[in-house]
Amino acid sequence: MPVAAVPSSGEQVRGAPAPHLVFVPSAGMGHIQPFCRFITALANMGVEISVVTALPTVTEAEADHFAGLFAAFPAIRRIDFNLLPLDDATVAETDPFFLRWEALRRSAHLLGPLIAGAAPRASAIVTDVTLASHVIPVAKNELQIPCHILFISCTTMLSFLAYFPAYLDSANADHLVGDVDVPGIGRVPVDYPPQLLRDPDSLFTKQFIDNGREIARADGLLVNTFDALEPEVLAALRGGKVVPGFPPVYAVGLLNLMSTTTAARGDKVVEPVHGASPIIGWLGEQPARSVVYVAFGSRIAAALEQIREIGAGLEASGCRFLWVVKTTVVDRQDTAELGDVVGNGFLGRVQGRGLVTKEWVDQEAVLRHPAVGLFISHSGWNSVTESATHGVPILAWPMLGDQRLIATVVRSGGFGLWMEHWTWEKEESIVTGAEIAEKVKEVMGDEAISARVAEVREEAIKAVAPGGSTHRSIQQFLSTLN
Repeated sequence: MPVAAVPSSGEQVRGAPAPHLVFVPSAGMGHIQPFCRFITALANMGVEISVVTALPTVTEAEADHFAGLFAAFPAIRRIDFNLLPLDDATVAETDPFFLRWEALRRSAHLLGPLIAGAAPRASAIVTDVTLASHVIPVAKNELQIPCHILFISCTTMLSFLAYFPAYLDSANADHLVGDVDVPGIGRVPVDYPPQLLRDPDSLFTKQFIDNGREIARADGLLVNTFDALEPEVLAALRGGKVVPGFPPVYAVGLLNLMSTTTAARGDKVVEPVHGASPIIGWLGEQPARSVVYVAFGSRIAAALEQIREIGAGLEASGCRFLWVVKTTVVDRQDTAELGDVVGNGFLGRVQGRGLVTKEWVDQEAVLRHPAVGLFISHSGWNSVTESATHGVPILAWPMLGDQRLIATVVRSGGFGLWMEHWTWEKEESIVTGAEIAEKVKEVMGDEAISARVAEVREEAIKAVAPGGSTHRSIQQFLSTLN
């Protein structure tokens, strides 16, 4: 089925001159990729764009993605932002992304002159929520221009973030101490939000609280979702039930579908360029909806024992599968031999019906392939939206951060299954191969889930079509900039 189009390339919204948006992304592919997708969509609508690029990037993947953006859109202005060195003695943290967010926050006071010097004058700033507490004051107090937040997770997570400061105030606490009753949303069990929030000394906790308090001063929240996917939560936020007087919430997703749309029209898109993929070739040899795709994102590496149980489960399921194995986090060099990781004899036993790799995989291309019938995922929001967009059911296995809250969207939406007791974060129990095999077969044979994810896909297509909810939200957002 052809994908409906967003406004055509070069279209300017509500006449000339086009607004000039300055984007200030943070770090991590889970954040940078949706930023680039939104920038791509707006650039194809004739919006003038500048992108503040923090140097150096944390990973090569980030550098490559930015390079692809500027190559595809030469008219986009690049504003290099050399960060101040972060004094390690002032930060007790090892996570490279938390450290980068902190370096960006501590360097944010340097943004004012950089953005003030942009021409034409910036109409507004769009920044990542991880930087909200420091970028919003620069925009509103120093530059006196609007500041919007591009929120790259689900609206359920946004609601929790927005209400969290009020929860802390009522509990007289400085960290997560129990369940959270979010007005208009319901009870969030204590083990659903990022578990680092239980640690008051965590750098992440301090950042989360600062950003949660400041987003109420934003001029708008742009969320990578659409109205039919999270209707109750969006209604609660927009109606002031979660936080009275909360800024406007624009549902501008699903951003990956908008990228697919522009590709279908022949417009410029920002995706990594690779040669002919043997993985896609292998998928082309498999029957429709027969392959289980297993991948847990760039931030998660399972323990060796759990990796072997995943292999045992895939083998016992009898299903064909494509499995991306990671033994290191981020994109650090992984030198372990694949055969040693998955266990002696495994690759030989599954030869022909299973493809196992440690290499980069074009996930969008995999999920859109008709051979794929199930995605076993860590429930990162990008992965969930990509899976839903292409009509692939999800077996949710959240591991860290916001992923359990995202899994609630999968469960409530009916387009996947969440095994709530499966391990995540620092839990030490192992999910057995027998249970994995059982659930794989269950979801692969569940006609109701398959039908529902097909409905979600159709709803998403309608949302980005002219006159659809996403199309209207983007028009409403842009109309505020002139």
